[in-house]
Amino acid sequence: QVQLVESGGGLVQPGGSLRLSCAASGFTFSSYGMGWYRQAPGKQRELVAAATSGGSRTYEDSVKGRFTISRDNAKNMVYLQMNSLKPEDTAVYYCNANIVNPWRRYDYWGQGTQVTVSS
Repeated sequence: QVQLVESGGGLVQPGGSLRLSCAASGFTFSSYGMGWYRQAPGKQRELVAAATSGGSRTYEDSVKGRFTISRDNAKNMVYLQMNSLKPEDTAVYYCNANIVNPWRRYDYWGQGTQVTVSS
């Protein structure tokens, strides 16, 4: 029932921009924290950006000033605007929804979308 569907990935040149979208369904979107994670070859999956249900936003240090996470609770959508892309940003990007209810954390994941930054 829970679905997270990413879109917007692709091939982009260094310095370019992409906007990732995540369409959520099957849960009470506004009650969940939302995030974008990425996993590059040979690397652990890492949190890139997060937007809590309360509206705060956090970023991994390497993307601060370049990436912006936003959410639209009315549309059950979360976005990741990625600017000034670097080859090091190449990864599969995953949409995540999470909640603690009441003491156990639940995580839901999309299938991912490939972002490749290359000339």
